[in-house]
Amino acid sequence: MTAATAPPPAAPSSVTAVFVRLKLSLMRNGLRQSTGRTFGWCVGVGIALIFTLANTAGLLSMRHNAHAPAVAVTAAVVLAVGWAVVPLFFFGGDETLDPTRLTMLPLRPRPLLTALLVSSLVGVGPLLTALLATGAVVSLAYGAAAAVVAVPAALLVLALCVSLSRAVAAANTRLLTSRKGRDLAVLSGVFVAIGAQLIRIGADSLSGGDGLEHADSALSVVRWIPPGTAVDAVRSADRGAYGLAVLQLALTAVAVAAVLRWWHHSLVRLMVSPDASTIAAAPEESASRAQGTGGRRLPWPRLPEGRTGTVVQRQFRYMWREPRAKASLVTGLAVGLLLPAVAVFQDGSVYQCLWAAGLLGVQMFNLFGTDGSAFWTVAAAVADRRDAELELRGRALAVAAIAVPYVTVVTVGAAVVLGQAGSLAETLGVSYAFLGALVATGCVASVRYPYALPHDNPFGTAAPGQSSLAALNLIGGMLTAAVLCLPVFVPVIVLHATGHHGLLWLALPVGVPYGAALAAVALRFSAPRLLGRLPEILAAVRL
Repeated sequence: MTAATAPPPAAPSSVTAVFVRLKLSLMRNGLRQSTGRTFGWCVGVGIALIFTLANTAGLLSMRHNAHAPAVAVTAAVVLAVGWAVVPLFFFGGDETLDPTRLTMLPLRPRPLLTALLVSSLVGVGPLLTALLATGAVVSLAYGAAAAVVAVPAALLVLALCVSLSRAVAAANTRLLTSRKGRDLAVLSGVFVAIGAQLIRIGADSLSGGDGLEHADSALSVVRWIPPGTAVDAVRSADRGAYGLAVLQLALTAVAVAAVLRWWHHSLVRLMVSPDASTIAAAPEESASRAQGTGGRRLPWPRLPEGRTGTVVQRQFRYMWREPRAKASLVTGLAVGLLLPAVAVFQDGSVYQCLWAAGLLGVQMFNLFGTDGSAFWTVAAAVADRRDAELELRGRALAVAAIAVPYVTVVTVGAAVVLGQAGSLAETLGVSYAFLGALVATGCVASVRYPYALPHDNPFGTAAPGQSSLAALNLIGGMLTAAVLCLPVFVPVIVLHATGHHGLLWLALPVGVPYGAALAAVALRFSAPRLLGRLPEILAAVRL
């Protein structure tokens, strides 16, 4: 066949159409992997759909209700926040969130952005979001003008949610695919738990007789936060404020445009601009790294000289770099602050601050599990009882350096906010005594009952077969610490019961030395046992 009679080449397929088909193929092939995966997906989608339909029905049922604007606008803002946060925690579960997989393809960032945006509208999440957005705008649309505004308002809510999710994922791609991203995944459970508590507090505050009035008072602020501006535009149109409705829709459109521009900038940076992997390090940076002085350094506090300071610095590095140690510490810090905050919201007692001391004190349990097989380097450096005591002292100081100031700040803040400054001294005294008792029992338990941590599961707290040992270790240690604190707890209770409140301040000068004495005695008691049990501990903590 000659060139003159050859058929013309087929027109290239649209990039957007290709990405839509690719998204559908990924969804279909993912469900074909196994029957269990398909069943789990169907169950999850069914539950999410029921939940979404129930919330949509709730929004629709609030038509002609005085509180409908506050609920609808707030729901739109919360929906956008959820779309922005989810990629940070479930980035690895959706391969389409990572644009670096497309860097080798001959695609320009702008057409790629359009294709990714359209393909992102395909899926269960956008469908459920569209249902909620529809329920929010319909609950406020009464007249013809409001119905006309409701259509672009719902579309803008959906566009902002999806584009914000993709922009956040693109901006944090390199972070979420690095070791820090894996650390964030480990810590995601902490954020979810905190968020659940905050939602519960908010629900409790709204369940009262004047709860929705509080939501109405916040409407004047939330209505100007996109995409709440789009939903509130429906209400403005229904009241005849057409200029205000157009302004609110325009603000939402500007927010969508700003998010798309941010997303486009991130795509250019990921797919066009070079990064550290393609640029040679500067000579002075390379020299500093070779000498061990380059890179970011942790802001170490003033540490003791000798072996104790070295051990403290090593423990701080573990807390900063090891995912399980970091997750445990952040959990203690977050929940230790959250529970006193709940007491503040619910007009509770300042004694809720004991949770901060307890959750940070348990960091002393299973001191050597984080070392794993590397514990042999510690064992090789412990030659006598003095070395063993300094090793334990350094690990205890690392916990105390964080726990003591944190417990102090949380307790003082809670006492001031709650208006219970008179209970500050006794609460601090009991907290310090409890913290010292936990340091003491944790030190003894770590030497006597060590156990290994799983290396292949960053969420695991004990190796297979050792979960019961870990649970008994922790529960027994906390109960023992509570018993050791009875010389401080009982006098405080007696003074409260007999009405001698003027003497309760004595708990502070008694609790501080008592907690310190318990920790010091435990260190002296455990040092010779650590020296004699080094081989057993090494065998227990390594897999």
